[in-house]
Amino acid sequence: MKINKIIYYIATIILTAVMLFSVSMYFLKHEMIKDAFESFGYPTYIIYPYAMVKLLGLVALWLPGYKILKEWAYAGFFYAFILAFFAHYMIGDGQQGTAIVALIALIISYIFFKKTK
Repeated sequence: MKINKIIYYIATIILTAVMLFSVSMYFLKHEMIKDAFESFGYPTYIIYPYAMVKLLGLVALWLPGYKILKEWAYAGFFYAFILAFFAHYMIGDGQQGTAIVALIALIISYIFFKKTK
């Protein structure tokens, strides 16, 4: 049981680090992110709300209890990472690696979250 918790926390910390990096880019490098969103064909007005939703998802993952909320956060992150991977892949900017790392960390975190219940 202890090894499952260690794996869960390591994966969740990696996931959190990737998400915090992403959110920080949304706030600190807004013009660069705005250009990226435009190249994807996404509206730029969703940048700040999307950053806030990512932060709320992280809060849901780290709060004790609230299992249904955690499930929703895991599901939301799953779809976000899949869509991010394909968005980067389709425009050919070579930045899909971060989405893959985040997706792997998410899957490991989710599996070991279920094992530690």
